[in-house]
Amino acid sequence: MADQKSSSSNNRWNWEVTGFEPRKSSSSATSSPRSASVDFDDYRPGVPLVRRYSISAASVLPHSELSKQAMVAKLQKLKEKVKLAREDYLELRQEASELQEYSNAKLDRVTRYLGVLADKSRKLDQFALETEARISPLISEKKRLFNDLLTAKGNIKVVCRTRPLFEDEGPSIVEYPDEFTIRVITGDDSISNPKKDFEFDRVYGPHVGQAELFNDVQPLVQSALDGYNVSIFGYGQTYSGKTHTMEGSSHDRGLYARCFEELFDLANYDSTSTCRFNFSVTVAELYNEQMRDLLSELGDALPKVRLGSPESFVELVQEKVDNPLDFSRVLKAAFQSRGNDISKFNVSHLILTMHIYYSNLITGDNSYSKLSLVDLAGSEGSIAEDESGERVTDLLHVMKSLSALGDVLASLTSKKDVIPYENSMLTKVLADSLGGTSKTLMILNVCPNALNLKETLSSLNFGSRSRNAVLSLGNRDTIKKWRDIANDARKELYDREKEIQDLKQEVLGLKHALKDANDQCVLLFNEVQKAWKVSHALQSDLKSESVMLADKHKIEKEQNAQLRNQVAQLLQLEQEQKLQIQQQDSTIQTLQGKIKSLESQLSDALHSSESRSTFSSESGSGPGLPSISRASGDGMDSSAVTKKLEEELKKRDALIERLHEENEKLFDRLTEKASMVGSPQLSSPLSKGLVNVQPRDTGRNDNKGRSLDGATSPWAVEKTEGTVALVKSDSEKKTTPAGEYLTAALNEFDPEQYDSLAAISDGANKLLMLVLAAVIKAGASREHEILAEIRDAVFSFIRKMEPKRVMDTMLVSRVRILYIRSLLARSPELQSIKVSSVDCFLEKANTGRSRSSSRGNSPGRSPVRYIDEQIQGFIVNLKPERKSKFSSVVSKIRGLDQDSPKQQVTGGKLREIHEEAKGFAIGNKALAALFVHTPAGELQRQIRSWLAESFDFLSVTGDDASGGTTGQLELLSTTIMDGWMAGLGAAMPPSTDALGQLLSEYAKRVYSSQLQHLKDIAGTLATEEAEDVAQVAKLRSALESVDHKRRKILQQMRSDMALLTLEDGGPPIQNPSTAAEDARLASLISLDSILKQIKDILRQSSVNTLSRSKKKAMLASLDELAERMPSLLNIDHPCAQRNIADARRVIQSIPEEDDPYQEPSRSRRSSADFGSGTETDVAQWNVLQFNTGSTTPFIIKCGANSNSELVIKADARVQEPKGGEIVRVVPRPSVLENMSLEEMKQVFSQLPEALSLLALARTADGTRARYSRLYRTLAMKVPSLRDLVGELEKGGVLKDIKA
Repeated sequence: MADQKSSSSNNRWNWEVTGFEPRKSSSSATSSPRSASVDFDDYRPGVPLVRRYSISAASVLPHSELSKQAMVAKLQKLKEKVKLAREDYLELRQEASELQEYSNAKLDRVTRYLGVLADKSRKLDQFALETEARISPLISEKKRLFNDLLTAKGNIKVVCRTRPLFEDEGPSIVEYPDEFTIRVITGDDSISNPKKDFEFDRVYGPHVGQAELFNDVQPLVQSALDGYNVSIFGYGQTYSGKTHTMEGSSHDRGLYARCFEELFDLANYDSTSTCRFNFSVTVAELYNEQMRDLLSELGDALPKVRLGSPESFVELVQEKVDNPLDFSRVLKAAFQSRGNDISKFNVSHLILTMHIYYSNLITGDNSYSKLSLVDLAGSEGSIAEDESGERVTDLLHVMKSLSALGDVLASLTSKKDVIPYENSMLTKVLADSLGGTSKTLMILNVCPNALNLKETLSSLNFGSRSRNAVLSLGNRDTIKKWRDIANDARKELYDREKEIQDLKQEVLGLKHALKDANDQCVLLFNEVQKAWKVSHALQSDLKSESVMLADKHKIEKEQNAQLRNQVAQLLQLEQEQKLQIQQQDSTIQTLQGKIKSLESQLSDALHSSESRSTFSSESGSGPGLPSISRASGDGMDSSAVTKKLEEELKKRDALIERLHEENEKLFDRLTEKASMVGSPQLSSPLSKGLVNVQPRDTGRNDNKGRSLDGATSPWAVEKTEGTVALVKSDSEKKTTPAGEYLTAALNEFDPEQYDSLAAISDGANKLLMLVLAAVIKAGASREHEILAEIRDAVFSFIRKMEPKRVMDTMLVSRVRILYIRSLLARSPELQSIKVSSVDCFLEKANTGRSRSSSRGNSPGRSPVRYIDEQIQGFIVNLKPERKSKFSSVVSKIRGLDQDSPKQQVTGGKLREIHEEAKGFAIGNKALAALFVHTPAGELQRQIRSWLAESFDFLSVTGDDASGGTTGQLELLSTTIMDGWMAGLGAAMPPSTDALGQLLSEYAKRVYSSQLQHLKDIAGTLATEEAEDVAQVAKLRSALESVDHKRRKILQQMRSDMALLTLEDGGPPIQNPSTAAEDARLASLISLDSILKQIKDILRQSSVNTLSRSKKKAMLASLDELAERMPSLLNIDHPCAQRNIADARRVIQSIPEEDDPYQEPSRSRRSSADFGSGTETDVAQWNVLQFNTGSTTPFIIKCGANSNSELVIKADARVQEPKGGEIVRVVPRPSVLENMSLEEMKQVFSQLPEALSLLALARTADGTRARYSRLYRTLAMKVPSLRDLVGELEKGGVLKDIKA
């Protein structure tokens, strides 16, 4: 620029124009005007001008060709990747088709096998039904024969029973000639025979118990179960034993309990799958001809039954009973309602009726019968003069009812046409149980003393009147005849019973075969479902994969089209740039021609100036001015041309630079798209950053791109390192790979990473399905192992996801049930829990509980239940579908049955039942217990049976067993089970779901049981007396082991996620106190120390002679050991005293000799060897056990001496040989404050090796922190040092432990 300024100031040419090289000059250029003139004068026009920087199309072509080659290479790579993706897609389609064919073939085989099994099961069902139909006539024939036998013996029987004499009642006036006759000594000497005989069906003396009496009552109970009404009366005066006959005592039960137990046992024996017995009880009191219901206080909701004739009846509450315990409960409630007025008992009748309902699904028979047990009022008819009017009225009513009963019995025995039932309320109520096919038993109870002779004769006359006309075996002349009839009937009955028993065994075998077939069907159905699920999952995966590949192929096609368009645009742009460059080259050539013309003009001007120089010198300077002006004008034109040329060159450079930038940007976009096509995963931040880089140099940019592609992103490195660390930590815990993966997946699941609740739900449910799949794949042998491994992760995951309400509650229920059943399999105390049957949870709509439901347990099951509260049933709202009038007419024309309603179960009805079942199951712990304790197949079978029994239009009979009803039952039972399962897994804020609450309760029971078991073991060990050293060591080791197990259980309780699921926590776990066991353990430790010191003393005394000083020192040591006796419990005193006395006796028996070289220091040293000293005079040792992960834990005993210093005792070394126990005073943590690590190691080298291993760390600060925590742990175990620990914490000495 300075040269241009100087040249312009001197009006001289300057050829240093951009794009041209300077002309060659003979001398160097200078900045002075003189030098410029010299250059100008020395200029030779023949020298050509050469361009310094020439720009043409050749300079652009190499770069465009390079970019084109790179683009072609990228396109080739893209084509190869598309080809590989296409090949992978074809392989996946081939595998999918093969897998589909395989699954279809397997599904066909399973379907055919299921068809065969279904056919077999239908045949077995049909055969079972036919067998039941064959048995039914035999049973009916058996009942008929048995009734004929009882009728032959007499429908009305009278027996007599005599109670034992009391101590002050005198001699007996009753004799028993035989089993059918009772003889009464009247004491009337005026007649020839003062003894009077009465003959009955059976006579029982005072030695006969309740069991023998019930043997004659048992046939009547069987008759009641066969469908005939039976009445049993207890008749007699007050205190004659009739109430004892009926009620009995706690050790000898009466007829009430025995009759119902016999009914219950016979019903269980005769019940089958198609015939059922149901029992209910009514209890009433008849007082002054008024009936009082004793069960009315139990509730108004109970059903009622009518007793008596249709014209005159009473309504009583009937309580359903399903087992003897329920019967005892109802009877107890009735007695409590009756009251305690004994005087009222004597003038009122107690009527207990057992109602028997029988139903048979095969024959359609429904029967009703009843067994009435009546405890009559006292039969004494005398009225004292001093009795009140109310008492007289009561006695008159009693006499009236008993007289009416006698009249009815007498009319029946004499077979009169008219029976006076209407004379009394007692006979009205029991009219259907007196006469006809009913059976009646009158038990006469008499007193054997002379004081009650009148009432005894009256009772016997009443019985004789009732029996006179009855045809019975008591008539001696007909005994042989009826005996033959009875033998024939008994033989025929035995044959029938044997045939029935054989048929029952055959039916039982068929039932077992049918159950096995059903189990196989269920298993195969589950396999088919799994195969369908796997096939569906594979098909969905293949579809998604094909869709993804199609989308990917479409994207690649679009990208290829875009690339082609961009390449075409670039080629077009390149052609345009070439044309522009050619135009610029032509412009440059024209400019060069102009420059040459200007140079020729300049040379001509120079020649003309030289020719005129002579004339200018002659004529002066004036004539030369025009030439100079012309020269300056030419210079002005040349400078303008040069500036124009420079501008054109600058524009060209800018255009070329812009072309380079466009090419590089296009190259970067192609590179980015190729990387996205090659790896469709999430791009790392570094790959995204490459797009924003301004590529100034193409070569450098390519190198950077390659280096960045080859490098690993920081995110990937962090992920890899985290995985390695996780595997390492899990390997230390000896976990399985599946457990590691599931634990990591459950713990790392973060709902915040998902955009919507649907995505969160999908991820959470897939995790739970993965857990179930892993448990199923593990098999029964490793199921408990993997469940225990992922237990905390699963429960924390469920608790974390419960507030969001996004999990599939059925999956949650299945996971919970797996854990509860795993707990049941390992806990016998939980296996003994009995739950209510499924009938308790089901009800029919608008009718209360179904006939087969029960409030208690099923027959034969223990009455222990899981819960005490009353169970609310789930109402199954199903009604028969009635046909329209038109369809009924059409059915009638076709000859079809139009009265049998059918029910078509629709999808909407199933959804409605599913939602109702789900709402019923939410928070229902009783239902949760039923699901846990009952297998799924068995539970569904019970629901199906209940549905078939409760809804007649869905019941399975011989006609429609092959129709669609079975499918409807299957759909309904499956829907109810699925709804219950979904409801049990639904959480109830702030608590968890019902299964979670049940799991927490069961876990608490297990922990409580384990702690109590260890408490019992430790208590037993603590009461055993130690005899010798070996037994002391054995007891101490056993107590330490029990204490270690107890602490381990407590630690497991504190970290158990199942107990942390409930926010309220529920009832706390009772931790039994172990103060007595800990005291005994401390006493045994002290005793062990004393015995070891005694052993050391005896070892040193095993010589022939002892010096006087040494013997004295030994005896002094024994005295000091005797002074430590208060630290022992009383149970350990005899052992210590015995060993000390034996050692003293041994030492005293050794001869002593004089020791002239005895020194005081030596005596003190020996005393220190055997004594406790001031540093180690520990009164009581406490034991701590440190689990370090090795096979044997570290055991350290700690205590305090008289100086309030911490003293420990442990083995010198950890490994064998351990070197025996050593006692050391532990320094306080403040001693290590200013020590280095090496100095601290020297201090710890004087202590037991276990303590140094627990305290030492890699650094000095870490060692001080560890030692502070260890010192506090040891000192807190010693009661006398706890205050010292508090002072050290306040003073900041133990500050490290708070960090």
